[in-house]
Amino acid sequence: MCSTILVVDDSVHVHKQIEVFLKTAGYSKLLFAESASQVFKHLNVESPEKEPNNVDLILMDINMPGLSGVEVCRQIKAIERLRDIPIVMVTAEDTDAGLQLAFDAGAVDYIKKPVSEVELVVRVGSVLKLKHEMDERKSREMELLNITSLLEESNQKLQQVNVILNRLSRIDGLTGIANRRHFDDLFCQEWKRAGRLSKPISLLLVDIDFFKNFNDTYGHQLGDECLKQVAGALSRALKRPCDIIARYGGEEFVSFLPETDEKGAIMVAETMQVNMANVNIPHRNSPVSDKVTVSIGVSTAVPSANLLAGTLIADSDKALYQAKQEGRNRIKITNR
Repeated sequence: MCSTILVVDDSVHVHKQIEVFLKTAGYSKLLFAESASQVFKHLNVESPEKEPNNVDLILMDINMPGLSGVEVCRQIKAIERLRDIPIVMVTAEDTDAGLQLAFDAGAVDYIKKPVSEVELVVRVGSVLKLKHEMDERKSREMELLNITSLLEESNQKLQQVNVILNRLSRIDGLTGIANRRHFDDLFCQEWKRAGRLSKPISLLLVDIDFFKNFNDTYGHQLGDECLKQVAGALSRALKRPCDIIARYGGEEFVSFLPETDEKGAIMVAETMQVNMANVNIPHRNSPVSDKVTVSIGVSTAVPSANLLAGTLIADSDKALYQAKQEGRNRIKITNR
């Protein structure tokens, strides 16, 4: 048997007797102490940073010089890392009061002196069996706690990943602004809200003028960089958190402005063109300018039961088409 038993008694004779009985029963890992100080040394009580000897059971004499077995038991049980070591009192005292003190101090059983081999082996076996069962249960509980902790950690990481994926699903990977899908969702919500409040909502469709010429001239890598700079310039024209700019597809962008009338929408569109001029992206093969410009179609409406959200988008598209037909690098408005 691999259990380690600490025998505590100030009598060498008792040590020898218990040693013979226990080794005969197969318990070969035995430690001995004659006093409280030796017990504490075995258990590293004075050095809490050190692990105690792997003691599975303590056989403790009640009557010892110095600290009694009851007091030693009480001090051991007061130390959390030693609290689970079962202590069996070995005593010639069989008074109820004396045994009660031992149990109150944390002892789990007692053996009468003179020690009977049969009683010793049976009680030791019973206590160790219970101890091992408790150890296994605690080990399973610890494994369960570890698994639970790992699951919680995994769930937290999964939630973080989901947040990132959710954000990525709403963002255009190239320009960093909202994508078409996110725009469609937000615009639908904002259209309904504007209808409930009978408030105007404006929509701007923005197209980079002669962007194919730009790509053919400068290459797709600089074309991507151009898209990023245009997205930034358009975004800076929006001053409220509720105003949204999104990449609508290719070189086309879209913006909706809640609770904004036609006058306010035109001001935003004009700011977008000013920002584009300030960005000053060269475009030597543009028929309208030596730098990148944009055409903007604007529409404004107050949602109603007879007016669909798609109508506002169609109106902006018509205005954008008109801006292109009239020479580009301009703003056109659809009146409704």
